[in-house]
Amino acid sequence: MSSLYTDLAGAGSVAAAKMAVEDSGIEKRGVKVEIVSADHQNKPDVGSAIARQWYDTDKVDVIVDVPNSGVALAVNQITKDKGKAFLASGAGVVRSHRQGVLAEHGALDLRHVDARQRHRQRDRRSRAATRWFFLTADYAFGHALERDTEAVVLKNGGKVLGKVRAPLNTQDFSSFLLQAQASKAKIVGLANAGGDTTNSIKQAAEFGIVKGGQNLAGLLVFLTDVHSLGLADGAGPHRHQHVLLGHERPDARVRRSASPRWTRAFIRRWCTRASTRRCCTT
Repeated sequence: MSSLYTDLAGAGSVAAAKMAVEDSGIEKRGVKVEIVSADHQNKPDVGSAIARQWYDTDKVDVIVDVPNSGVALAVNQITKDKGKAFLASGAGVVRSHRQGVLAEHGALDLRHVDARQRHRQRDRRSRAATRWFFLTADYAFGHALERDTEAVVLKNGGKVLGKVRAPLNTQDFSSFLLQAQASKAKIVGLANAGGDTTNSIKQAAEFGIVKGGQNLAGLLVFLTDVHSLGLADGAGPHRHQHVLLGHERPDARVRRSASPRWTRAFIRRWCTRASTRRCCTT
């Protein structure tokens, strides 16, 4: 609800969840659905306290979203202990399904990093076979994004010249960007998201990294980030964004699906900037 992921989730997530309930028609069938929300402040201890209160006191049946993988892992364990349900649609990665950690009643992240990187591998092959440097958010999500992208780079004959870990929600990327610049890597991979991505791209522009011949590869960039960056700062980085608006793709099944209609309805009701992840995953 605040801090670096607020544009990707926050109040937009709550609005999307309410729309999903309306769209399902479940309340017309006599089932009352109450949606509550809280701000975990990107702190696992705060998220854990909220989850316990919801399960034990407020009798919440299912927790949804939870952006920030560190918080999601904590909520996942509590969910497992309580025998409740957790739909991890907000966390960038929870390595859990490979390690058997995911709660018995949990649902896997809809944007799991492995799947994302495999999907992009075709696109990145030519760029993968070169020299990379990673600027990584120093927590579970960033580590996983770095690890899985590095595997693609190495598989395609590229080299990783270095890595640097930046604290979550840092405001000053100068020392990290100077290391990336000094590495002479062809591509600086940004294994972060939200405000960390936009801040690192803006500050990279100040240091002239792209003008100096290096490229930025945003490994998880959303349309909200592009609007935040604007044309001047967003011109250099390579990014990937998938939006289900219907007419852009020739597949008749996609055109007939409910996703384009729902996406536009969400944008009309909520967005001045299309929060496309929330449209697609809630």
